[in-house]
Amino acid sequence: MTTFNDFGLSEPVISALKHMGFEEATPIQEQSVPPGLQGKDLIGQAHTGTGKTAAFGIPMVEFFDVERDRIQGIVLTPTRELAIQVAEELNKIGQFKGINTLPIYGGQDILRQIRALKNRPHIIVGTPGRLMDHMRRKTVRLQQVKMVVLDEADEMLNMGFIEDIETILTEVPEERQTLLFSATMPAPIQALARRFMRNPEVIRIEGRQVTVANTEQSYIEVEERQKFDVFCRLLDIQSPDRSIVFGRTKRRVDELFEALGKRGYSAEALHGDLAQSKRDMVMRRFKDGTIEVLVATDVAARGLDISDVTHIYNFDIPQDPESYVHRIGRTGRAGKTGTAITFVTPREIHHLRVIENMTRGKIARMPVPTVKEAIEGQQRLVAEKLLLVVENGDTGNYKGLAENLLGENDAVTLLSAALKLLTKETDRTPVTLTEERPLRVRHDKFKKPRAGGYAKGGGRKGPARTGGGQPPRGKSRFGSRAF
Repeated sequence: MTTFNDFGLSEPVISALKHMGFEEATPIQEQSVPPGLQGKDLIGQAHTGTGKTAAFGIPMVEFFDVERDRIQGIVLTPTRELAIQVAEELNKIGQFKGINTLPIYGGQDILRQIRALKNRPHIIVGTPGRLMDHMRRKTVRLQQVKMVVLDEADEMLNMGFIEDIETILTEVPEERQTLLFSATMPAPIQALARRFMRNPEVIRIEGRQVTVANTEQSYIEVEERQKFDVFCRLLDIQSPDRSIVFGRTKRRVDELFEALGKRGYSAEALHGDLAQSKRDMVMRRFKDGTIEVLVATDVAARGLDISDVTHIYNFDIPQDPESYVHRIGRTGRAGKTGTAITFVTPREIHHLRVIENMTRGKIARMPVPTVKEAIEGQQRLVAEKLLLVVENGDTGNYKGLAENLLGENDAVTLLSAALKLLTKETDRTPVTLTEERPLRVRHDKFKKPRAGGYAKGGGRKGPARTGGGQPPRGKSRFGSRAF
């Protein structure tokens, strides 16, 4: 077991980590912090949830000079949510040393950010597009940056930020330390590393088992038109305390959110088109338990660190194994168990097998829940609530009324009526969801099958009624070292 005392950190950093409740280093921290403290460039291949932020945040805070009121480090992230979360954690690590971090991202008033920049933060955490805006306005100057971190590099590639990242890196002094973290290493990311990094140390962390070890995984084979009714039955049976349901597109997320509202479920939507103020409000309501179901796209949920998520529902099967691992990694954290259920149409079964092969895990088949099971699930929930009230003894004001009612009715009949009144009836309000075409898997005669994109013709088939470029390569700075 490696503790943070083993790294030879200064007292302010050790105190901050203790204050944050950190006791022992995770594998990515154990392998990344020492070379980071030695000033080496670093490539870390690890998934979300493995402790990457502290892996680069500790060397940053340890090295930076609190007396120098200049930007000494930048962290690039793919999304606003991740920028906010990374900045929050870096501020916690730097709280006793006095190292200040500022998040900058699109969707927030740029004038507000300019005012905040006048407070001279030591670290900037930002999305590439908004950082470029500040560079053009000369409200951010990178001439004294000593460390650059690319977090979730593959996701930034997927979102089209690769050219922005190149531009930013060319503006930062060559004599710097560069740390790159990515769940996968596609060719453009490797090319970026060859061009801008110097003899990086390469660290791989097998995040899949860390991410899914405590998660019970199942799938339900169901026709596209039946998905929503089946999903509602699952919610009634399982009554999750806090759950996330993933949709493939922003349109799908909006339609799911509206449909859940029509049937009386407490839900909110999260995707890239929401204004930042709305996104912040949604996340606050989800974290404090005001809403039960968060409906999200992959990109919107990237990097979210939400504790106590009990259930993950893949309303649409993800397009690749990495997305699957990322999605279900939102539950089963901190030693707690979680549940992940994926809806699969008959034409997508082979795609599910690809995910199983890549994640080296068995996803159990689950029978389609029935309406009867949904009603029984709600009855069980009401009974549990009644017993909890009895256990807590919060019935004093109602005993007189109960005695009067019992004087006129037999106890079993009266309790049955109470259960009937409290039990949520199965809601079959008609809803309309736009049908998504199933993912297509391409077959090669001599190779393993691999997941393709949407079937030809796009992702829209019509309403379904439910009943109810690689960057230019510069001179390699570290030869042909493999990733």
